[in-house]
Amino acid sequence: MSTPAHEPPPAPLARERAHLSASRGALRAMREDVEALDIKDVTANWVNAEVLARQIDERIKALADLSDTPLFFGRLDYLHAPGADRAEGAEGEQFYIGRRHVHDADGDPMVIDWRAPVSQPFYRASKKNPMDVGLRRRFGYTGGDLTAYEDEHLSDPAETATTSKLLQQEIERPRVGPMRDIVATIQPEQDEIVRSGLSGTVCVQGGPGTGKTAVGLHRVAYLLYAHRERLARTGTLVIGPNRSFLHYIEQVLPALGELAVQQATVDDLVARREVVRGTDEAAAAVVKGDARMAEVLRRALYAHVSMPTEPVVVVRGSRRWRVAAHELEDVVKELLQRDIRYGAAREALPQRIAHAVLVQMERSGEAPDDRVQDAVARNTAVKAAVKALWPAVDPAKLVLRLLTDADFLAEHAEGVLDEDEQKTILWDRPVRSVKSAKWSSADAVLIDEAADLIQRTHSLGHVVLDEAQDLSPMQYRAVGRRCSTGSATVLGDLAQGTTPWATRSWDEALGHLGKREGVIEELTAGFRVPTDVITYASRLLPHIAPGLTPVASVRENPGFFEVRTATRTAEVVAACEELLRNEGSTGLIAADARIPALAEALTAAGLAHLAPGTETTRETRLTLVPASLAKGLEYDYVVLDEPQAVVDGEPDERTGLRRLYVALTRAVSGLIVTHAAPLPAQLTEKNGE
Repeated sequence: MSTPAHEPPPAPLARERAHLSASRGALRAMREDVEALDIKDVTANWVNAEVLARQIDERIKALADLSDTPLFFGRLDYLHAPGADRAEGAEGEQFYIGRRHVHDADGDPMVIDWRAPVSQPFYRASKKNPMDVGLRRRFGYTGGDLTAYEDEHLSDPAETATTSKLLQQEIERPRVGPMRDIVATIQPEQDEIVRSGLSGTVCVQGGPGTGKTAVGLHRVAYLLYAHRERLARTGTLVIGPNRSFLHYIEQVLPALGELAVQQATVDDLVARREVVRGTDEAAAAVVKGDARMAEVLRRALYAHVSMPTEPVVVVRGSRRWRVAAHELEDVVKELLQRDIRYGAAREALPQRIAHAVLVQMERSGEAPDDRVQDAVARNTAVKAAVKALWPAVDPAKLVLRLLTDADFLAEHAEGVLDEDEQKTILWDRPVRSVKSAKWSSADAVLIDEAADLIQRTHSLGHVVLDEAQDLSPMQYRAVGRRCSTGSATVLGDLAQGTTPWATRSWDEALGHLGKREGVIEELTAGFRVPTDVITYASRLLPHIAPGLTPVASVRENPGFFEVRTATRTAEVVAACEELLRNEGSTGLIAADARIPALAEALTAAGLAHLAPGTETTRETRLTLVPASLAKGLEYDYVVLDEPQAVVDGEPDERTGLRRLYVALTRAVSGLIVTHAAPLPAQLTEKNGE
């Protein structure tokens, strides 16, 4: 229901507005209470004071009242009080559902956090399973003002189930600025994934517009709510494909009150002192990204360990203690057989040698203690033996030697990589040092693998990996190391894999991640891409991912879609100007090679435009997007320039068609495809025939 502006609001709407006003006042009071806290008398030292002050500052930020973000978006009227005896005549309760908890001065809730168990029926209740809900009310907002509401009487058999108009309006609302949360529109199948437990890893296969990214981010928010203390200790991380994507999604979690989640790309994860300045040919990157490289690295690392040929003689005072070569060999072999890192074993070796000396001391009647053992472990002879038997290895130097020394690579890649693969990854020119090497992104991942073989990588409590289909097996391993003792949410679409090493199956990906027990879920209901657009783009699916289920749009609005011949760039600019007459954002997506010419044409026409990752404003709503950076982004309207050029910009046709599929599915409300060259044949075939 909605109300004309010239009429006074009906009583129910006036009451809801009054509750909104009172809730905002309560939130303001909660914030003022935190701001007024005096911690001078409750902290023992300056360190505790700093920690507490930071926690208070984060709490103040989390209690911010964002004027353009509705404080609550729904209401549940239970037939009975949740958890109470459902005796006849028992009185129900009413709860407002919002982005955060708000209580009044007496501590009574005015808004319930959407993640609380009592809020779950807002997303999952239905006419078939009302979950003891008599009424579910959705609210509509305009510019932060509550202007409409819509009711579903779930327990009334006389009322038929209908599609929520407010829900449709919220899904189709124009997009300006960064990605929004979907907390008001989460669907039942999405909610099941969002609320899945912390201990399990979940992999979500979802086509364009199915909300997989939003589901992953909302799952983080839910886990932080349900396991706050544990994740505060272990940490959470969101991994995206590039900086533009991370900038686009960075406001979602803060809008839900979560400020402590880190964001990074895979390149950020593996960044060390070695600077990435080079690039690989596709063939070399494929081999370097292959999981078999882990075995090559392991062999090359442990080849540094040697068996002793001489005893170790430790001199202490007037006594000499001799550890025979065969005893040292037993110690080295035992450490090799144990499942510990190279560096940890190297640190244990001097203590093992010292222990052998202490055994001899005890047999001779002495009574040495731990201090004596530590002193023996630091003895010059012991340190020299450790250096000879189990030398320190620098991970970057190890990788550099593999990539520049053909004999060293051949020795350790025998039976793992064939001769052609070895030649593919060998550098053409010798390199003087680690610093002068032109490392590639794939090389950095190899160094990270080697570093983990030497010293265990720190593990976080939960990691979200988005656009995962583009990762190589070695990149999956790098991510898996960051959640080896935690869990992960893996998000992606096999049809959108645009790297030569793109993921072939999610079971395989989970194996490389070290999470074979992970559950694979599939989202097939499309909320973002209009019906006509996704139907057109789905013509490519039989050619790029034959086994995938096409996305079925649930949008009632079919959207605007048109294919036009455009022989001049001026006609492409005109299409942009046409779409900018609509409300919301517009993206001009083109093959990377065509971006400079299009940028020049837009500037000549006086059409201001932004680069991907730059936040749109109401004054500048056009973004010029290279096809290589379009993944994960969305715009109300899109002009897609020269589809065949997008395909031709990739090293092979299949990758090119996948890149085109990504570009075709960025529109929320409308798409214009412009072309002078013939369209790819796969687009002119209906139903993939």
